[in-house]
Amino acid sequence: MTIEAHIETLEKKHGVLEEQLHSAMLHPSTDDAEIGELKRQKLRVKDQIERLRGQTQH
Repeated sequence: MTIEAHIETLEKKHGVLEEQLHSAMLHPSTDDAEIGELKRQKLRVKDQIERLRGQTQH
């Protein structure tokens, strides 16, 4: 898989996590730990995307 394809896959995953987070925040019954985990996952994916983008600029 090329770096560009990997970035695209990660961007899609980031979008899915964003939707899940938004949905979880709309439901008052959602556990704060679940919301926190979604935020951490989203941040990890974003960091991976940024790291890969940095590699393509060298």
